[in-house]
Amino acid sequence: MTDIKKYVLKKSHTDVVAPGAAHQFRINYRNELNPAQYAAVSSVNGPHLIIAGAGTGKTRTITFRVAYLVELGVKPESILLLTFTRRAAQEMLRRASILLDARCDKVAGGTFHSFANLVLRQYAPLIKFDSSFSIVDQSDAEDVVNLLRTKMKFDTREKRFPRKKTLYDIFSKAVNTATSINDILREEYPHFEELLEDITALQRAFEQYKAAHNLMDYDDLLLYLRLLLRDHDHVRRTLADRYKYIMVDEFQDTNRIQADIVKLLSQQHGNVMVVGDDSQAIYSFRGATVQNILTFPEDYPACTIITLEENYRSTQPILNLTNEILRRARA
Repeated sequence: MTDIKKYVLKKSHTDVVAPGAAHQFRINYRNELNPAQYAAVSSVNGPHLIIAGAGTGKTRTITFRVAYLVELGVKPESILLLTFTRRAAQEMLRRASILLDARCDKVAGGTFHSFANLVLRQYAPLIKFDSSFSIVDQSDAEDVVNLLRTKMKFDTREKRFPRKKTLYDIFSKAVNTATSINDILREEYPHFEELLEDITALQRAFEQYKAAHNLMDYDDLLLYLRLLLRDHDHVRRTLADRYKYIMVDEFQDTNRIQADIVKLLSQQHGNVMVVGDDSQAIYSFRGATVQNILTFPEDYPACTIITLEENYRSTQPILNLTNEILRRARA
């Protein structure tokens, strides 16, 4: 058991399923799911945190919830499923379509970055970009950094200057962890600390270059989406009206910017369900923070917490060993 699992259900799932109480479903959800899965699937309105360890049927639960909402009469287009990879979203929606029908194909599903791209194309002028902005991948972004590094003559210094990949990693980590360049250099690249002024100047030049050339990298997609939602109320309200039910998979692998985006998107209606497991948080090097799960009950005080504990993948001795390893790791 991890710290987050000390929370208990604040209310029965039946408190939020009233709209479907008399509804006739094609799928017998109670028979297809275990009690915890059914509680998650049939919980409709309000914020929900689903703690789902490996092998507990997380994907099955999300798939069935998509089908449940559609059967309940929720318009598929008003359901937004955000996942860690595009393939994960496609697979979940494919399964939901097989489970129910083709209406599930109309659910909006994808990664945070693909969703950001979709929204920003529509509202780019509000953030001083043209709607035809180009997206640069990591390799292209590193090449831009290298171009500026050469132009600013940092590559001719007697002191060794960081290479383009290292520089871009520093810039990206600063964005995704909301940490200053100074702190990142001190903690991870102390041998480059004396170059702080030059590296900071290069970062500014990089941001200016992208803006001048109508370019965004992957980090910018998230940053500008958050900025758009935060500073433009009418956009946030429009998107809240469009996406009335938000689901987020692998919430333990989100960074602070992504958590902020989820909160802004759901601010108007509060219908957000996040699924994850703090024991599987392994992407901190990319800026992901397990704190997004740990503080979810504080960020959404009215949330219901449901834990999926029945394991379908591992035998009990393996589970006992794993739990003991986790216990000792936290000791």
